[in-house]
Amino acid sequence: MKPEQFSDALGLLPDDILAETDALRSQKPPRKTVWWKWACAAACLCLAVFAGTQSYLRQAEPQLPELPLLTISENNVGMGFEGYMAYDISELVNANPWNEDLPLSTLPVFENPITYDPKYHLASGADFDRMREFLIDIAGRFGLDAGSLDITDDAPDEETRQEITEKMELTGGPVPEGYFDPTRLIAETDGLKIEVDEHLTAEISFEPPVALPDGYDFTHYASYESIAAAAEYLKSEYQEVIGMDDPQANIFGGDYNIYKQQSYSIEFFDASGDAVQQIIHYHFNRAAFYCDDNGELFLMRIFQPDLSKKVGDYPIITSKQAEKLLLNGNYITTVPYEMPGAAYVKKVELVYRTGEQEQYYMPYYRFYAEIPELEEDGMKTYGAYYVPAVRSEYLSNMPIWDGSFNS
Repeated sequence: MKPEQFSDALGLLPDDILAETDALRSQKPPRKTVWWKWACAAACLCLAVFAGTQSYLRQAEPQLPELPLLTISENNVGMGFEGYMAYDISELVNANPWNEDLPLSTLPVFENPITYDPKYHLASGADFDRMREFLIDIAGRFGLDAGSLDITDDAPDEETRQEITEKMELTGGPVPEGYFDPTRLIAETDGLKIEVDEHLTAEISFEPPVALPDGYDFTHYASYESIAAAAEYLKSEYQEVIGMDDPQANIFGGDYNIYKQQSYSIEFFDASGDAVQQIIHYHFNRAAFYCDDNGELFLMRIFQPDLSKKVGDYPIITSKQAEKLLLNGNYITTVPYEMPGAAYVKKVELVYRTGEQEQYYMPYYRFYAEIPELEEDGMKTYGAYYVPAVRSEYLSNMPIWDGSFNS
């Protein structure tokens, strides 16, 4: 045994053994003492136990699965920034089924089958057969005969193509390949117009809009209680159209506009299945209802994106671990202010970013942080900051906020 190993091993001995050893050493020893042999034996035993424990811990540590690296999308820039105005964070509500007590170790990641040309923002990869099937399915939910549907697309006619081509050539650029390709399928009947786009979002327009019965307030700035009551009516009236095993209302919003008007929105998601399935349904498989200025139902959207390209189930970090990354600047945001610090973080939730230009549909932690520069007359603005929930070992580009606008 090397001297340094022996010294370390002695440090592992219990205090009572060391005390007894010191007492023996203070006595006048016989010509041949045994304490040193005893200490050596005990130290060797402790060192062996310590080494065995470390070996066991290394073997017990779970091996991370081999999965492809993921790329964080940071170029999905939109107008304005994601901020929510409220007097208190408690006013911002939703029915997100995630909570911090859920024992989640992995979550699925999906590749977006639709890709974009970064220069012209042209989408490719649309599955028109699947779009048609979805449109026919939606029509059937309204009791329409699929055989009687006249399904068209939004590709421009020849005259329009010629006009666009001439204008683009005058500006010095040729028409890019695929520029005139259709992006949606359309079917119109009496009172309904159904459109399905390349992301498998069905948009149903009610022509004319449908008024709710007397006693329901389905207006832009109705109270939470009124919107919740309207949601129950809509679920009952359009349950077949919603098409879910266990539709649960998601009354979300609660933020204010610049005129200090508070608003809520109505969606439904399928609450059947385990926690992971509910989280997926909440973010991807949704049905939303929209009112017009008269408080009448004029639009409905049903979201059913293609999740067939599953990349894998990825190990995720906890919200506490994510907060450490947040404070380190490892986030993406559209907020034009640096994250102001831990004291300003008021809420966190696990979400999937489902933007159309996301390369991967993957989980993030969304932190709501109060922006002190924007508080006015008691009205606060809570900015949204996103930290990847997937473990960093699986990310090819862990984000670092650099003051630019990212979404």
